[in-house]
Amino acid sequence: MAIGERIRFFRNLRGMTQKYLGTVVGFPEKTADIRMAQYESGSRTPKSDLTNSLAEVFGVSTSALTVPDIDSYNGLMHTLFALEDLYGLKITELDGEVCLHLDKGMGANYITMFDMFTAWNTQAKELKNGEITKEEYDHWRYNYPKFNVLNSDKETTNE
Repeated sequence: MAIGERIRFFRNLRGMTQKYLGTVVGFPEKTADIRMAQYESGSRTPKSDLTNSLAEVFGVSTSALTVPDIDSYNGLMHTLFALEDLYGLKITELDGEVCLHLDKGMGANYITMFDMFTAWNTQAKELKNGEITKEEYDHWRYNYPKFNVLNSDKETTNE
């Protein structure tokens, strides 16, 4: 999720208008809503001082606003939090183990994510059972969604 989408998400979550948010972070009232609309649409990218101000107004970490660096644990956690917000990915416990699962209450997002996770699970099971090689599994993952396995015997190309 891009920074503009995160700004919009938190602004809406806090019940703020673009004009209100823009004035709170220091833009003139006359142009505050226009400036915030530009950031939310992605036509402008906020500099670090504005990102810090927005995070402070929302009461969140700047990591919750910026595009996370998934090569760090902190960035990975904020990516997972964004996935929770956008797609209903939830954390729970199952048989004493921490697990991620999909929230059925997310409607179409749930159905789409369920189909994608099911395809991934099918490939992972086939790898585990020795039905495909690690190279075949990696080929599927690194080219997703180009190759979608409808069943274990048939590979189709989705473009």
